[in-house]
Amino acid sequence: MATPTFTATGTKATTAVSLPKSVFSIEVTSHQLLKDAYLAHRANTRPNLAKTLKRGEVSGGGKKPWQQKGTGRARVGSSRSPIWRKGGVIFGPSGNENYSRKINVKAKRLAITQALTLASEAKKVIIIDDFKTTGKVSDTAKFMNKIGADRNVLLVVTELTDLVKRSTNNLPYVAAVQATRLNVCDILDAGVIVVTKDSLSAIEKWLGGTK
Repeated sequence: MATPTFTATGTKATTAVSLPKSVFSIEVTSHQLLKDAYLAHRANTRPNLAKTLKRGEVSGGGKKPWQQKGTGRARVGSSRSPIWRKGGVIFGPSGNENYSRKINVKAKRLAITQALTLASEAKKVIIIDDFKTTGKVSDTAKFMNKIGADRNVLLVVTELTDLVKRSTNNLPYVAAVQATRLNVCDILDAGVIVVTKDSLSAIEKWLGGTK
């Protein structure tokens, strides 16, 4: 199987590809919306894994530790008491907490547009002709090194196929995302954003009307 070839047309190398102003060149007067969208995405994707055992869930403690009177010690009914070591936890997380935050679709898309504008201003956006891969991680690594994308790379493609996933999943510094699935966190956290030409059109169609 032939080795895939890539042609980079980055913003620094050529002016053949111009970034759409409606997406990559809007006015960002306040970063509050970016902050709200960033925190909302982090909260909505937060795994709710924390859980502590309440008094009734701790094993043991069925027998009264000592008799009620005559020992000179404080009376106690169970070793599962929260004030005892290895006892239950008071007001701990139950695993049913809801950490999600709401943000409407229009505001979220505007925040994404603002984030892309800031990325463009910081010269973090590289446009490539296409990303065709056989699924080999080594080919993707060589390509990223060729275009100078060697840290916190966000690869934006039109369709996140199995081949794209296979060629990027084992590269810790590369994260692939579908153009219409972009989010503020990935954009702001990325050191380099590599976008295919087709993805550029999809992003413009998706976000171009945001005001």
